[in-house]
Amino acid sequence: MSTKIKGAEYPLSKIFSSDFDYEIPSFQRPYAWTEEEAGELFNDLYEFYINEPEDEQYFLGSIVLVKEDDKPHAEVIDGQQRLTTLTILLSVITSKLSGSNRNDFQNYIIEPGRASQGLASKPRVRIWKRDNDFFEKYIQKLNFEALFKLDPLAQNTEAKTNIAKNAKLLMDKIDKKFQSENELVLFGAYLVQRCFLVAVSTPTRQAAFRIFSVMNSRGMSLLATDIIKADIIGAIPKAQHADMNEKWEALEAEAGRDGFNELFGHIRMIKKREKARKALQDEFYEYVLPDITAKTAADFIENTLSPYADAFHVIKNSAYVSASGADAVNDILRWLNRIDNSDWIAPAMQFYVKYRDDAALINRFLRKLERLAAYMRAVSMDVSHRIERYADILNDMETHAGGDFGNAIELTKEEIQEFLGRLSSDMFKMVSKKRNYLILRLDSFVSDGAASYDSKILTIEHVLPQTVPKGSGWEETWPDEEERKQWLHKIGNLIPLTKRHNSQAQNYEFDVKKEKYFKGKAGTTSYALASQVLGYQEWTPDVVKARQKELLAVYIKNWELKV
Repeated sequence: MSTKIKGAEYPLSKIFSSDFDYEIPSFQRPYAWTEEEAGELFNDLYEFYINEPEDEQYFLGSIVLVKEDDKPHAEVIDGQQRLTTLTILLSVITSKLSGSNRNDFQNYIIEPGRASQGLASKPRVRIWKRDNDFFEKYIQKLNFEALFKLDPLAQNTEAKTNIAKNAKLLMDKIDKKFQSENELVLFGAYLVQRCFLVAVSTPTRQAAFRIFSVMNSRGMSLLATDIIKADIIGAIPKAQHADMNEKWEALEAEAGRDGFNELFGHIRMIKKREKARKALQDEFYEYVLPDITAKTAADFIENTLSPYADAFHVIKNSAYVSASGADAVNDILRWLNRIDNSDWIAPAMQFYVKYRDDAALINRFLRKLERLAAYMRAVSMDVSHRIERYADILNDMETHAGGDFGNAIELTKEEIQEFLGRLSSDMFKMVSKKRNYLILRLDSFVSDGAASYDSKILTIEHVLPQTVPKGSGWEETWPDEEERKQWLHKIGNLIPLTKRHNSQAQNYEFDVKKEKYFKGKAGTTSYALASQVLGYQEWTPDVVKARQKELLAVYIKNWELKV
């Protein structure tokens, strides 16, 4: 059997055709994209559709397949999240169409079958075995009305929950953006004609895994900054080459190759102040350094790259230095770096470059920035709206000076109410990164900065257990099942712990649970929230309600959330 590697760029009309019959192998993880990733994919696709010329193509990345040239069967080694989400999107679109339009688009979801060619009717994508029947029944067979009657959180796998939530999200977005079937058909035509994937295939798993490893390797692959460097250093007179090249390489070594590439992305954001729409090097030449001459190249290294690289290093490493106030600045930087996106870095860099010697001012700005970043994370604001908000902050820096930060960094009354609503909700049901940030941040507020959070193992535990054993003290203390459901997943009933526990221990009676479950080996716990619980003699509905109110008051005080 040949081990030839084949790679080609295909429109989605080809990707979802009889040439490919996708199967997600059992060794792959289940479908894991949440509403955030699905929403970002749709927003990116829609923005490109609205803003770019009709001859422009949208590149969706690459997929790696185990596939023989003359056979459609394709085992997906990399790309299942995109293929699955695109199938959901195409299915949502198809469900809104009628007649010949519906039949046309349905062919991208299910192979219609052609007896003359020996093709049986079957779905084009088969996902993880445990979830495939659910996916086929509700998504590929367009049974959305029944799907939306289900409780996503009640499903027996996380993948099914994600499928149901993402389908509802995409349906809502389609309903909001398109008012007629004709508009939707045009958008669907754009998806299948102008959106492309690179399919890299090889007939053996061994070769496919090797390709996947190489494609995801961050070793010495050519980055945008390598291309930019060649142009900038090349424009500088030869007599200055060695000096400028040494400066460039020193800055790159400090940031690391990937970090240096990220730094250029933030510089692009500071200059352009809107979401990237093209490759980094294209927008760099357009917005950062449109005219590369000997003078502008040297000026860029000295007066743009060097100060921003310094800012990037300080911010990413929480390494601010000052005669006074440095600890407070570095503390808030550590919390910002726990936010699971880096969109906030550009305004932080710009502010640092402008006011690096004023520790008190930087501290005030960063605390407002962290509150805003936490709010946007808590409400799952998509990347497009996050970047738009940070761009507004950058614009405010141009028109405001010193302690007047402008309005963009502040939360409106409506945003504060929305934020408080999320903090008051069933926090345990949030995705783990969001939930962990909000709970650890609360713990830091309660501890007044005395606690440190270096443990790589973090679990969020319920005091009132998720399963109340029959005849237990828990059932006696919490007899009303509806009341248990109401308070079970709220912050008043949750604590962080630094170790894993067996599931049986989670249902201990309260006194036993405190001694054996919430304490560390030294008889204490490193988290202030858990220490508080150790001080209670009982855990009743009234205790949890009061604790919920107290902890919300802590958020309100420290994040200045008074309306």
